[in-house]
Amino acid sequence: MKSPMNVYEFLWDNNTDIANETIHVDFLIQMQSGSLQAERYVNFTIQDIHYVLNVTDMLSNMSAKVNQPSDLKIFFKGIHSSYTFFADLMLQQYCFKGAPPIQQTPAMRKYLSFYRNLMDSEEPIYFAVGLLPCYRLWVWLADHLNTPPTNAYYTWKVENMGEHPEKYFRALLNKYLDTPEKVAKANGIFRAQMQNEHDFFLSS
Repeated sequence: MKSPMNVYEFLWDNNTDIANETIHVDFLIQMQSGSLQAERYVNFTIQDIHYVLNVTDMLSNMSAKVNQPSDLKIFFKGIHSSYTFFADLMLQQYCFKGAPPIQQTPAMRKYLSFYRNLMDSEEPIYFAVGLLPCYRLWVWLADHLNTPPTNAYYTWKVENMGEHPEKYFRALLNKYLDTPEKVAKANGIFRAQMQNEHDFFLSS
């Protein structure tokens, strides 16, 4: 594998097969049509809150331990701040006073375990790679779901449209994933996290 000029785009382009599989899972098909049972959406949202709270905690850890290089430190501090804001917003929206005790589904347990392994065992740049599938896939799904404004789940589509993860990730990944070996490793991590996203929607 040659090292591509744009690693950020390469990772996505090399794994769009999983994105295309994800948009066809039953949960998203029913969300798009408006026939999704409310209970399924509530359970999905509860697991998503659990995901956000756990990744926020891990980002707090990464922000504290990564001091160099400075651009990577700034990245983790910025993403942690963004996650913290979103986590607080979700807790307020669903009237939780604090982090609720939530039982993980097997898919969510596997997903968060993969994150923890990246945090504990890999160089920080690979934790950044592990974050990217969530950012890119949710924007892509929101852009591609044909959900009309009359649909009860149109809010989910609108809330996830229009984000631009490239402004956080592109320069960083292109700078530090600068050898074929690093790109190959990043691709394996990106693909595993794309599969974890797929499995989260599939199990919802």
